[in-house]
Parts: sequence; structure tokens; C-alpha cells
Amino acid sequence: MVDVRRVKLPGVGVLHTFITSDGGKVGVIAHRSGHSDLITFSDEEDGPDNNKVSLRLSEDEAHTLAELLGGTQITESLTALDQIPGLSIDWFTVDYEDYIAGQPLGSPAERGIAGLTVVAVVRGDSANPAPSPDFRVFPGDTLVVAGSPEKVAKAFSFFRTGEAKVKAGALDGPPGS
Repeated sequence: MVDVRRVKLPGVGVLHTFITSDGGKVGVIAHRSGHSDLITFSDEEDGPDNNKVSLRLSEDEAHTLAELLGGTQITESLTALDQIPGLSIDWFTVDYEDYIAGQPLGSPAERGIAGLTVVAVVRGDSANPAPSPDFRVFPGDTLVVAGSPEKVAKAFSFFRTGEAKVKAGALDGPPGS
């Protein structure tokens, strides 16, 4: 676990710093205004300010950076989960011609696909985790599903055509193909 030090900067915000494994120092100044400054500090032997880098981020940019940095851990976790025998995690991007476009998500079990979970619906820059059955799906949305490979293939068939039937050989490739 990385040791993060926090220092209040009166009238400004809070400075968060930590030392990297290679001895570098990284800091983030979280301003009261919502802006953040990402800072790396130079090593002392390099002299003052020789290698100092500062980058001003808006609140939205700071959230995006945090998501990108945290996304690596999420992706690694999903990759590890995807290696569990019998479990498939996949993404389905909804197109205009897909059956599910403009429809409520519904319950996978009620659609003949018991044992499948719609983990989230990603719309634009936001995720809707564990969406309810009345959640309406639109073109451009990405559905994140988890279940056995067979159930995922059935779900993708349903999302595309309205039928939960899988064609012979459909499990030979990825469910969305």
C-alpha cells in the first residue's frame, strides 16, 4: 500500500503526496475551486526545479485521469475474473437496428436467459451499474454482461434479434461476432 501524505494548504486546498518505488515524488493539489494540480518533484541531486512538472486539470479532467488510472485496476480485475472457468464477461454495443434499441432492458430470466447478469449499462461518460428491468436501452449504449459463455451468446442473440436462440457454431467465436 502506498503511503499518501496529506497537507492542508490554507485558502487553497489539500496537497496529497507519495513517494514512488523508484524514489520519485508525486503530488496532487486538490484546490477548493475544484481544480487539481498534478505535480512531480525533482530529485534533490538534480537541483531545485530542474525536473519539476506541474499540470493544471479542471475538475472534469481530474475525474477523467482518476478513471483512467483506476481503470487499469478494474481491467486487471475483470481479466482475472474472465479466466474463471465457466464465466464469461463481455460487452455488447447497441446499434440502431438492434432489437433492444429503445426497449426496456427487462429481466434476463424472464427472457429465457436465467443465469445471466447485466452488470452495467455504459452511456456516454457514465455507467449505470446493476440497471433495473425498466431501464431503457438506446443506440450507443454498451451493455456489460456476465454469465456462462452459452448464456452470454443467447443474450447477445436476443439483444440483436429479439430471439434467445443461438445458431449452430455461434460459440466458436466471441458472442458479439
